Amino acid sequence: MKDVTIYTDGACSGNPGAGGWGTILSYNGREKELCGAEQQTTNNRMELTAVIEGLRALKEPCRVLIVTDSQYVVNGIEKGWAKSWKANGWRKKDKKPALNPDLWDELLALLDKHEVRFQWIRGHDGHPQNERCDALAVAGWTKLKEE
Repeated sequence: MKDVTIYTDGACSGNPGAGGWGTILSYNGREKELCGAEQQTTNNRMELTAVIEGLRALKEPCRVLIVTDSQYVVNGIEKGWAKSWKANGWRKKDKKPALNPDLWDELLALLDKHEVRFQWIRGHDGHPQNERCDALAVAGWTKLKEE
């Protein structure tokens, strides 16, 4: 299995509002950048989308380290929230609907294809790839606002 690091970030102008996501895949000393945007979304949806798109880009099962500044994403997986929400029909413990079930469901399916670990880092703290992912995400929503 290949060892791949995926750096991710999402950003929104308004929450909800125009949003963007950025992902960097790093393998064997090379990096590939991916990014995208949506007209009406939330920051959490963009954070999830960045991870999903990074995993989607892998052409075979890999050992993956996902580096993100999103505690929502890390906790949703590592604390088992997403699996619990799914098992409960996308309801949280308080019986309220879980947000973003479509994206959580897709992420859970992708995680089954790879060996994935998550690493949380503080955002806007000078981490080069996190800063670049943020710039890609912001460029995405900025372009949407200009159209």
